[in-house]
Amino acid sequence: MKILLPVAGKGTRLRPHTHTKAKSLVHVAGKTVLEHIVSRLLPLDATEYLFITDDNGGQVRDYMDAAFPTLNCRYVVQKERQGPAHAVALAMPFIEPGEDLLIVFNDTIFDADLTLIHALCADCDGLIYSKEVEDYQRFGVNVIRDGLIVDMVEKPDTLVSKLAQVGLYYLKDGVRFMRYLQETISACETVKGEYYLPAVFMRMIRDGRRFKAPEIDAWLDCGTPETLLQTNSYLLAGRHHNHGEVIDSVLIEPVHIEKGAVVRGSILGPNVSIAAGSVVEASILKNSIVNGNSVVTNIILHDSILGDSVHLLGSTRRMNIGDHSLIEMQD
Repeated sequence: MKILLPVAGKGTRLRPHTHTKAKSLVHVAGKTVLEHIVSRLLPLDATEYLFITDDNGGQVRDYMDAAFPTLNCRYVVQKERQGPAHAVALAMPFIEPGEDLLIVFNDTIFDADLTLIHALCADCDGLIYSKEVEDYQRFGVNVIRDGLIVDMVEKPDTLVSKLAQVGLYYLKDGVRFMRYLQETISACETVKGEYYLPAVFMRMIRDGRRFKAPEIDAWLDCGTPETLLQTNSYLLAGRHHNHGEVIDSVLIEPVHIEKGAVVRGSILGPNVSIAAGSVVEASILKNSIVNGNSVVTNIILHDSILGDSVHLLGSTRRMNIGDHSLIEMQD
């Protein structure tokens, strides 16, 4: 099996955290998004990881070399932005006959047992992993009949299905899939000038190819600051890891403090992640992420994300308050 990870894209919904950093390298629950994803792929023993990158590709390469030095990785640069299907097509020269292919987009951390892929796909041509959602109008959904996908509808106005596509695709025959992808691009089947994978899959389905839509256990969006904090909370649930130096502080579970971080005279939690090299002092933080090499002093934070090498310095107050006073200090 080869695994294809399109990690290009500016991550505009995550700005300012992606102004200088690849969106897959943003931290959540003590790891980068990319580490969460790749760790879930390791049981598949893939022969090669194919990364489709943009001009931040050097960051991704350096990270993978450091975090997963034994993996066989290849990097291809997407110089023109023509949509996700165009990004996938750039891997075409590297897919050999007889190879199966797993495509994993990097806005989402998933929980699913991928070792079941071959059993699930024994009597079909591919898997388009899905998750049932209530706000189906926001997503592309799979329409199922007799256990197989018969249609795909992008952001439906009426209820045709609640099975949203989650950006995780398995193709039993990678070369055949790439051939259909090339046909779709040659036919200029675009949406607002960009190429998308549903057009490729529908072309295959019309030719009699069979796809199933297995549900994943959890779909954790990392595409916006709000959903990143929600994912941080989900991943920290039941986990309380302190690998750093904590002095005269209170930790309210769950909290993740990486080795090399220092917390002094503070209250942290719940749902707080502190990355290596950061120092938090005389502060109160809850539901927040502090990335590497940052300094936080004399401040109260909630629902916040701090990038790398941030210095956030507040101030203490001196007060002389008499009896029966009411002091309200608004944000």
